[in-house]
Amino acid sequence: MTIDVEDLLNSIKESLDRIEYIRAEDIPDIELYMDQVTTFMGAHLKNTTRNPESDKILTKTMINNYAKNNLLPPPFKKKYTKDHVLLLIFIYYYKGILSISDIQKLLEPITDRFFANGEELDLAGVYEEVFGLEHEQKDALKADVEEKFRISRETFEDAPEDMREFLKSFSFICMLSFDVYVKKLLIEKMLDGLADTEGREKRKKGKDREEE
Repeated sequence: MTIDVEDLLNSIKESLDRIEYIRAEDIPDIELYMDQVTTFMGAHLKNTTRNPESDKILTKTMINNYAKNNLLPPPFKKKYTKDHVLLLIFIYYYKGILSISDIQKLLEPITDRFFANGEELDLAGVYEEVFGLEHEQKDALKADVEEKFRISRETFEDAPEDMREFLKSFSFICMLSFDVYVKKLLIEKMLDGLADTEGREKRKKGKDREEE
């Protein structure tokens, strides 16, 4: 098995360079029907999929399921606002690593406080703040991936020649997978901590009302 190392690394770097997020200003300020929402999401996010020509970013069934699971507020007269689209983008990125219940746990306070709130800090402001940070981290992420790739190329130098390249690639995949595994654990721990804090606050408020 032979692999062009430089081509592989360049392909990985190019994939990272193609990762872009939808800016809040790119989302129409007018209300959209469901078909328009799925078309918009597909047009802007298809390059983030494994198979851009065939993979579906968002379907009507997905939207209906998100609404049934309280991840998405109901549309207004069958039309979806800019805030609906912003929540759908959050859901799209989270669903690859989190369960529906964890996504609900994470987004519920955001939706309750910022969805269609008409205030200076609205959902678009929250979205731009966090996704702006992600965008700034791209160079650091690229450097981390390059370092992991470099380390993987130094493994299995004494392995049988017919398996050497495969095992080097296997090392690279394992390092990336461990990174994802640890970060997923961290996210889950943080979500559990947020849930515990929210539960204590609710119990305290209930106790305070009983004492009034």
